[in-house]
Amino acid sequence: MASAASASWIVWALLSATFAAMTAIFAKIGVEGIDSDLATFFRTIIIIVVLGALLGVTGKFQPIGDIGPRSWLFLGLSGLATGLSWLCYFRALKIGDAARVAPIDKLSVVFVAIIGVTVLGEHLSLRGWLGIVLIGGGAVLVATA
Repeated sequence: MASAASASWIVWALLSATFAAMTAIFAKIGVEGIDSDLATFFRTIIIIVVLGALLGVTGKFQPIGDIGPRSWLFLGLSGLATGLSWLCYFRALKIGDAARVAPIDKLSVVFVAIIGVTVLGEHLSLRGWLGIVLIGGGAVLVATA
């Protein structure tokens, strides 16, 4: 049986999924009557304010000089990918049904598994690959229903 510390990633992942679901619903409602790019901009401002407050309250800011160039590079690339993902996601929500857009967005799970194995050298069991195939197939079924 897994210890509480080693299983805590599951709790955080489930919270992430819950908040992602809320994000889709709130964004679908919020993007009505506003340009999707402007909606993404407002959302980003809120994220910056909330995270800045959280870091300030918890004392987790660290000197910029302590962050290595590799971290800067990949966090920068991650930020760019996040921004592009959000722009595309909000545009899709603006013109499509949330119940069909969100499953296609979750194909990122399939893409991460493939990239994790091919680029990062991670390993998935046969059962893990079956799950990835089911996620991909399920996303396509929901989106095309």
